[in-house]
Amino acid sequence: MMQKYRKLTITSLITLLALVFTVSQTVQAQTDRSVYLDQAIEILESVPLFDGHNDAPWQYRNRVGYKFSELDFYDTTHLERDMHTDIPRLREGRVGAQWWSVYVSANIPEDEAVKRTLEQIDFVHRLNEQYPEHFELALTADDVERIFADGKIASLIGMEGGHSIANSLAVLRMMYDLGARYMTITHSRTLDWADAAGDNPQHDGLSEFGEEVIREMNRLGMLVDLSHTTPATMRDAIRVTEAPVMFSHSNARALTGHPRNVPDDVLHLTRDNNGIVMVTFVETFTSEERRVFFANRAAYQRKMEYLYPGQPDSISTHMQTWDSENEAPKSTLEQVADHIDHIRDQIGVDYIGIGGDYDGIPTLPLGLEDVSTYPDLFAELLARGYSPEELRKIAGLNMLRVMRDAEEVSARLRSERAPSEVLITDFD
Repeated sequence: MMQKYRKLTITSLITLLALVFTVSQTVQAQTDRSVYLDQAIEILESVPLFDGHNDAPWQYRNRVGYKFSELDFYDTTHLERDMHTDIPRLREGRVGAQWWSVYVSANIPEDEAVKRTLEQIDFVHRLNEQYPEHFELALTADDVERIFADGKIASLIGMEGGHSIANSLAVLRMMYDLGARYMTITHSRTLDWADAAGDNPQHDGLSEFGEEVIREMNRLGMLVDLSHTTPATMRDAIRVTEAPVMFSHSNARALTGHPRNVPDDVLHLTRDNNGIVMVTFVETFTSEERRVFFANRAAYQRKMEYLYPGQPDSISTHMQTWDSENEAPKSTLEQVADHIDHIRDQIGVDYIGIGGDYDGIPTLPLGLEDVSTYPDLFAELLARGYSPEELRKIAGLNMLRVMRDAEEVSARLRSERAPSEVLITDFD
């Protein structure tokens, strides 16, 4: 009994010391960053800060059925579980161009996914109509610059997952006409035409129809988003596309081995393609220690399920004990900056953006708790020696370049060919 008590005490002491060290390091980093905060704000007020991915539309669906009458976007901090996003905090964070994710679950029937995606797109349009002094729909890079110059936030629409087109290029075209300007090729499920990270591959990347999806996206001017895809899908899409690709919310796999992060060889392909990797704040994409922690937790749970089959109460008790003895490590703002450093060191600053994934994840790194904190991240980068011009590129100039390049490719392809008539049933 005494040995067990001593073991728990030592474990708790080690955890406490690690937490104290993390907090002290964070406090010191905050002190260092504060010197650069005013300069960071000045930079973010000079170019539109793009955020590549925000799931506020999904939050509105789940919380209030899309009803602004029940949840005012001027204040989302009074909820039982606060949202990460609202108008005052977007303004404080100097967000100038927001890619709103119109996400729906990849596990529902695809015809139903089309309907629900339309509801999400409708929400973004109504958001702009509800708060016209703050938001305006942007369809082009020129729109973004004009809206930003008018003192408003450019609203852009990104579809998170090719399941939202239900294997139909006609649906893809209609989504574009409704304002969608990027589509994440897959979410969590492998499709009939593309392999998804974390699911069993079926095509070694893209199928022949998947390649046609990429070509039609190029013709439309819809950006190809490769977050959530397998490396084979990433490589196939970059091989096929004539326009720059994007990763709306992904980090460097060399630092954190999550399957949704970008391997170094794909970083180099992205540079060659003139694309962009928008670094995200998802904790298990950011911290290898946290990713391994949850892998160990999942392994222990599987062990308990094996030892106590049909005994959910026993499993729950053992998991509660494990959780009380093992505290999850937190990711930090500094680790997000480490991913930016790594991508810069691999391919340069011209191919980096920011894609927070606010309101799409339950927890966030220390120092990046909501959308108001973007200036703190840019202050950290200033403290690390990034120049103001480099940070203008990361904030917005790189994304504007990608959009303009895609628009130029679209203009050329529309003059060369008609809309694709290819059907998925044309292939075996």
